[in-house]
Amino acid sequence: MPHRRLAALMTVSALATSCAPSSPESDGPALVPVPASLRVTEGSFTLASDARIGVRSAEGAPVAEELARMLRRSTGYALPVVREPAEITLEVSGGQELGREGYTLDVTPGGVRLAAGTAEGVFRGVQTLRQLLPAAIENPAPQPGPWTIGGVSIEDRPRFSYRGVMLDVARHFFTVEQVKRYIDLAASYKVNVLHLHLTDDQGWRIEIKSWPELAGDDSYSQEDYREIVRYAAERFVTVVPEIDTPGHTNAALAAYAELNCDGVAREPYEGTEVGFSSLCVDKEVTYRFLDDVVREVAALTPGPYLNLGGDEAHSTDPEDYEKFVARAQQIVDTHGKRLMGWAEITSGSVAQHWNPREPDRARAAVARGARLVMSPADHAYLDMKYTDSTEYGLDWAGLVEVSDSYEWDPATVVEGVGERDILGVEAPLWTETLATSGALEFMAYPRLPGIAEIGWSPAAARSWEGYRTRLAAHGPRWSARSVTFYRSPEIPWN
Repeated sequence: MPHRRLAALMTVSALATSCAPSSPESDGPALVPVPASLRVTEGSFTLASDARIGVRSAEGAPVAEELARMLRRSTGYALPVVREPAEITLEVSGGQELGREGYTLDVTPGGVRLAAGTAEGVFRGVQTLRQLLPAAIENPAPQPGPWTIGGVSIEDRPRFSYRGVMLDVARHFFTVEQVKRYIDLAASYKVNVLHLHLTDDQGWRIEIKSWPELAGDDSYSQEDYREIVRYAAERFVTVVPEIDTPGHTNAALAAYAELNCDGVAREPYEGTEVGFSSLCVDKEVTYRFLDDVVREVAALTPGPYLNLGGDEAHSTDPEDYEKFVARAQQIVDTHGKRLMGWAEITSGSVAQHWNPREPDRARAAVARGARLVMSPADHAYLDMKYTDSTEYGLDWAGLVEVSDSYEWDPATVVEGVGERDILGVEAPLWTETLATSGALEFMAYPRLPGIAEIGWSPAAARSWEGYRTRLAAHGPRWSARSVTFYRSPEIPWN
């Protein structure tokens, strides 16, 4: 986990000027992320009680069923799903003109047509469709309506393929249901990666059958973890598990004495200091342990990445660190995954830039051929306080108001690192001070949607003035979903 004691510190078509929802004076819909191209058209469509949802392919049927379930809750309508064109029609065309996640969405008085080359693209478009409907559509109980959508023509695709959130379940544990809610909220803003920080000094949160003493009562069984992965996959979210090594390992060192160089088990730890723990690099049992853990976690994880952290290994000799990472790379490769880690890691295909004081690490990762996930702490860390008086969070990277989390660009934040070097963006949420879903949501909203927009929308389509106006319209949506959010004075809340 990045240090808590530092000092504060695919281009696509842009929006047409006449209808850009990023303009504060625009009459366009308040969409987040802002689409690549949006044109307001004449007329509107009203969802009636006898409406149907049409889908012509088996691939798109689960997305149609999920849309129907969401709309039924708030409208009270039957909304049967049929295999023919209907008032709302979802089409999976098989074409790849807009990539795997791109879509087109047209709303006319005659109905809604959402088309994409894949079911994933249709799912992303559904998130736009739900934002076009009145905010009451997010309510879990029937509302009076009417359910009217203004006419629009949208063509959309993401800027970056990786748009993630990281949830630290090691410092404070969160249940499967709490993680599912976090996934649901993030996926509604087109987030497509959940990075789970599963282990740290304070806790080991996933069952490893070959090392059963690692996980305590507050942890995920392997069935629990499978359920999180399954639930995320239904929402086209890829889970990236993180087993932080060789530092941040006190929980493992407390569970198994043989992992310590002196053979003495460490005491359990509940504090917030970092950098004091290390696996014993010279003992062969360390690599048997790592191989077992990676083997079991890889088998549970269908996504391509396995994150081994690698950050803040201050208690590991630099030469030992290099030796460890080289062995770790071989182990991850053996089990069919691609190694990912924080910027300090000296191997792997993906490195995560987090420390604004250390841009050289990002440049070094690019020089050795790695792609970057951009998470600069002074912009993207959701656990940073908004103001001095914020109840939760820390401030080692500074105070991060909503504008601070939005007004940055991944391709310019590190000199010498450009668009082609970047895989995407991620918003980490560390939980030293966060123990409830309400606290998580308060720190994530309203900042997470802005980082999601940075990852999805073309840079030319974004502006702070336009965004703060669009974001204001999402307050009623969050209230309808019982989201605890920070009412930043920077946002003109409706």
